[in-house]
Amino acid sequence: MLRFHTFRNTDPPAITSIWRSRNGQPGFQQPVSVDLFEQLVFGKLYFDYPGLVLALDDEQPVGFAHAGFGPNEARSGISTEHGVVCVLFTRPEHSRPEVTAGLLEQCEAYLRGRGAKVIFGGGLSPVSPFYLGLYGGSEVPGVLDTDVVAQQLYAAQGYQPDARTVLMRRDLTGFRPAVDRQQREFRRQLIVEVRMDPPARNFWEASRWGDFDLTRFELVPRGGGAALATATVRSMEPTGAYGMLRAAGLVELLVSPSQRRHGLATFLLGEAFRSLAAQGVSIMETMTTESNPAALGLLRKFGFEVVGAGTVYRKNANGP
Repeated sequence: MLRFHTFRNTDPPAITSIWRSRNGQPGFQQPVSVDLFEQLVFGKLYFDYPGLVLALDDEQPVGFAHAGFGPNEARSGISTEHGVVCVLFTRPEHSRPEVTAGLLEQCEAYLRGRGAKVIFGGGLSPVSPFYLGLYGGSEVPGVLDTDVVAQQLYAAQGYQPDARTVLMRRDLTGFRPAVDRQQREFRRQLIVEVRMDPPARNFWEASRWGDFDLTRFELVPRGGGAALATATVRSMEPTGAYGMLRAAGLVELLVSPSQRRHGLATFLLGEAFRSLAAQGVSIMETMTTESNPAALGLLRKFGFEVVGAGTVYRKNANGP
């Protein structure tokens, strides 16, 4: 008999076991442990027991889904207007419609009950409160294309595609930035300041990135002044997914609006990647959206290759 219950303190081993059942499926970071889930999911200040639902078939845990919320405008806390079903997984042998649809229905009821006006299927920053470091790559990518069961479920339940994400990767071994006249001129006028573990700029940033070692590269004039561009990189070792290799993820690239399209991003990333390669980082990952051709072009210029893709789905909480 199929039934559902919300999170209990005795559930972490079952949740971890369900995750492990997807071993070998791209985007599901392995190995995982109860302690890792505690660090990256259950320990979040906004973790809410009713938002995580388990499915049990004849009292055996066969799947789980987890719903949450994005940040308010100031990113000083959550906003219950924008809900998200962060993940929805079943054991491969239990991916029956009554299990998956039942889990989604439970999550939707929770989100509506808290006041959600919009529900997303799959997280995408900033509406991605959980599973950074566990699902996807450098960032949470919505629902991965390889997660076919979830893709089909959202389509069948009236969700519409809202964004397409692209996961990209580059080998940094022996990286050397391109040097041309423009880059030499930048080097004379600008310096790259490196900040290890920079302080969080707001509650949401602290909540999402606080479990990872961060490095921020800031491009500033040699004579002093505000940063013209910044690039933030996070460690990607907590899960041990890369074995003995050191991996990092580019999670933010910002260029001052008045300085865009002048080559500053190219210069900053070149210097950042050179510094990371010198520190022994051999794998660099990042993520962008298909609707950002400028970012895609820049990353391809640096030799990044597509290693995965995902979709974020959207549905009005109270119908069409």
